[in-house]
Amino acid sequence: MCFVSEKQPGETGEPTVPDDVWEQFARDSERDIRDSAPKEPSARARMVTERLRLQDAREAERAVRRAARKEVRPAAQPEGWRTGPAWREMDGRAARRRRLWAILGIPLAVAVAVVAMKPSLLPGDPFGTSAKSPSAGPTLPDETAAPTAPPSAPDSRTPTREHPFAGSPAERWADGAAAIVVPKATPVGSLTKQQVATALRQTKNLLVGANLDPATLRGERPEAAIAVLDPKQPRMVDEVNRRLRAPDKKHDPLGLFSRFDPHEANLVGHVVKTRGRITFKAGKDASVAIHADYTFVYPVSPVGGNSTEVTRTIVRRVLDVTFSDPRKFRVTPGKLLIRYYTEDIGNSACDVYDGFLHPRFVSQSVSATPTDASPSGPTIDPYDRSRDIERSDTTDCGTVSRV
Repeated sequence: MCFVSEKQPGETGEPTVPDDVWEQFARDSERDIRDSAPKEPSARARMVTERLRLQDAREAERAVRRAARKEVRPAAQPEGWRTGPAWREMDGRAARRRRLWAILGIPLAVAVAVVAMKPSLLPGDPFGTSAKSPSAGPTLPDETAAPTAPPSAPDSRTPTREHPFAGSPAERWADGAAAIVVPKATPVGSLTKQQVATALRQTKNLLVGANLDPATLRGERPEAAIAVLDPKQPRMVDEVNRRLRAPDKKHDPLGLFSRFDPHEANLVGHVVKTRGRITFKAGKDASVAIHADYTFVYPVSPVGGNSTEVTRTIVRRVLDVTFSDPRKFRVTPGKLLIRYYTEDIGNSACDVYDGFLHPRFVSQSVSATPTDASPSGPTIDPYDRSRDIERSDTTDCGTVSRV
């Protein structure tokens, strides 16, 4: 039986709800239901969840394997015995090695680069690249003034291709162009500090081009040295060209350049031992006067025959050049004028004026150089830099006390 009320709304005594309230209630309910409904995770969230699940599965699998290994391990065998450290411990050591490499990597790379450029820095010279023998001692400091005495007594060691300066005082000298140290420039007269620096730098370029440049030493035209000379200096460049083109007793290019006949002698290695100094002062006619005094020691071996023999030729050069103010004189900016030069050559044939140095080799007979005069002058130590060759009156062919 069903009872149906016949009363209309409002007749029951309950308050009537307005339509706008019902609509607001419906909207709020719909929003709450929508917000509380479960949402499908994003693709990224699904990927992260799957990765974590797989990681958990792998960890669980490893745990099972570790438990199984522990069960079968003999009780008397300690952990890691003859098997190395556990894998976690190994992982930790590897991490420490990587961090250590990260810290040492850059310094080690720099050290490797330095050794690659100069392998002789390695203790014991394992690559055999150094021209200095083990008993040579440290390199001498730069020469800042004229020595007061010759070097120590001769050394009995014989030069070899591996140690071409063995037994020579030059063994402790610096190498090549690095030994030509340019002093700090200062203003001189009307010349600025920068102009004086240019003059000093060009003096070094002249010394290097005339005495150390491989092309010059091979007997080729010393272009690098000639390029430093001022073409406006009367007759200077013409005289140089004349000496190179047709050398003779009055026009000997060895007065300025060190040159070997490539058919007679080869340089041993790539090192020429060098020692000396450069000084400067105010010169005449608004110039800076530069004085250079250097000794060069060349290790050489004969071409053909006993190619294992090594001897040395020693050349000392004294050079005075000037650098004038181009605002006051007719000179080429940046070029040098030669005022004076002289040389002292040890262990080279006398009275041979073909433009080349001719070292004496024990393995070669004297007849190899028929025009070579017999020594008639005094015995001289070619390494003695305390001797003033500028004031020497000796022109005879002398004998060297050592090479």
